[in-house]
Amino acid sequence: MSTQARVSDTLPPLRFGYGTNGLADLRLDDALRLLADLGYDGVGLTLDHMHLDPLAPGLAARTRRVAHRLGELGLGVTVETGARYVLDPRRKHGPSLLDPDPDDRARRVGLLVRAVRIAADLGAHAVHCFSGTVPQDTPADTAWKRLAESLTPVLDAAARAGVPLAVEPEPGHLLATLADFHHLRRTLGDPAPLGLTLDIGHCQCLEPRPPADCVRDAAPWLRHVQIEDMRRGVHEHLPFGEGEIDFPPVLAALAATGYQGLTVVELPRHSHAGPHHAEHSLPFLRHAEQTASATSPSPAPALQQTAPPHGAPSAPTEGSSR
Repeated sequence: MSTQARVSDTLPPLRFGYGTNGLADLRLDDALRLLADLGYDGVGLTLDHMHLDPLAPGLAARTRRVAHRLGELGLGVTVETGARYVLDPRRKHGPSLLDPDPDDRARRVGLLVRAVRIAADLGAHAVHCFSGTVPQDTPADTAWKRLAESLTPVLDAAARAGVPLAVEPEPGHLLATLADFHHLRRTLGDPAPLGLTLDIGHCQCLEPRPPADCVRDAAPWLRHVQIEDMRRGVHEHLPFGEGEIDFPPVLAALAATGYQGLTVVELPRHSHAGPHHAEHSLPFLRHAEQTASATSPSPAPALQQTAPPHGAPSAPTEGSSR
């Protein structure tokens, strides 16, 4: 019996991808071919100048070509919006949704709305974003108000496109924890398109509960997952085996939720050795998945809300690791 068959006898198989922000030195077509050849199920596609530039001319035609290539290679996709200097060559991740200048906030909103359209055209299962850091001398309630107001048109676009918006808690940002995500959700009135990007390393870094518990807690809102190793209290994305995370319980918890989106390896500071890390990450995750299956007596009931992902999947702060 094959490894895949043994895994699927007890827990549903997970779908693993690799983020293009960790393959920044490769042409996009080369990166996609690499991931397909290595056996990945999909890709976390960061919109940036070296791959799919969201601001350059001919976006619709370029997006169609990427969609066609993804289909040829059988790769699912999540659209990620964490490019460092895509809007401003001098400010990392700037401007943000929290910027004091409303025109600057509008630039970030415009990028996210464009990302939603790109995601719809690619058949992506979610669009990822994060809040940004709180500008100096900005009261917290003002920052939360800006975030809610800025995300409203993005969520409207997501609703029209049928693509979930998956907000990521990011260490050092206004929205840094799962508790912060729930604060935003309640503030906005729990809109249907609003979901969660859960970064497993961030759980290890910052959350009070272990990563596997975070997965279970997040399950009803889970729309995208990023994964890497990390140490407690240190926001540094590490290759697997170099941090402190025990991955089999995490993957068992994730499979038990019924999550069917991509779980994307997130190593943005390792592009200099991206092909190497891509080659070694997938066997590590599959082995951890097999271990999880062997120690799980039976799959738990699915915990996710019944909000099917768009498309057919088979159908930071300065000084951080980003």
